[in-house]
Amino acid sequence: MPAPTAETLAQTLGPLTQAPERAGLFFDVDGTLAPIVQRAEDAHVPQSTARKLGELARRYGGVGCISGRSATEARRLVGVGGIAYAGSHGAELLEPGATRPTILPAFEGGAQDVHDFVAARHDSGLRLLRIRVEDKGPIKAFHWRGVPDEEAARARLEEIAREAEDAGLWTHWGRKVLEIRPPVPVDKGQALTELVRRTAVRAAMFAGDDVTDLDAFDALESLASEGALDAIVKVGIRSDEGPPEIVQRADLAVDGVGEFGSVLDALADA
Repeated sequence: MPAPTAETLAQTLGPLTQAPERAGLFFDVDGTLAPIVQRAEDAHVPQSTARKLGELARRYGGVGCISGRSATEARRLVGVGGIAYAGSHGAELLEPGATRPTILPAFEGGAQDVHDFVAARHDSGLRLLRIRVEDKGPIKAFHWRGVPDEEAARARLEEIAREAEDAGLWTHWGRKVLEIRPPVPVDKGQALTELVRRTAVRAAMFAGDDVTDLDAFDALESLASEGALDAIVKVGIRSDEGPPEIVQRADLAVDGVGEFGSVLDALADA
């Protein structure tokens, strides 16, 4: 697909750039600001992108990242201190300049059950399959991207997912990742709604690439229908592994993290 033209970018982002002090810009991290890599701990946001986010934070009414990672890990990865971070799909909120995130009490209360469940299954068989475990605070994630036998790894994780659900925990599948979560309803849509409420903006954008980002799209549409927002912009990052709905429902679609840079440039330069 051809990259969006300057005219398309200007027209689609116009509701945001016309009154930036009343607009909020919210972003997924992995697959949107940071390229997807085999090992989650090796991901990084390019310095040019971080600088651009810093510029946007000084101009727009609200800027924040909404990630499946912990809030502190998301801030470490992005490297911009002056914006908000909603981590663990909205279970944590790290406000600009804060040293520690606030965590939903119910979600934090279930963290030990998740930890114990995953620890009991992080055995030699899992290590033999090269499945990696990521600590996301109250959430634990199993990654199998790039392992020698992805089919066998997926089959084992499907077993673990069934065991987790039998134990009363919640599961979520992403791009070659299985998350084990406390049984508390949180999603990126709730996080986006809270950030919009705190910033009191009247127009908002969210950009994402994965299944969990569709919840943020839903939230934008709900806020607009309720009259809480006057304008919304949904940006979808196209990828081979992402759900087709991300592009189908987007007001603006781009190919990958590199092309998304043109969106940031258009927001900064308008």
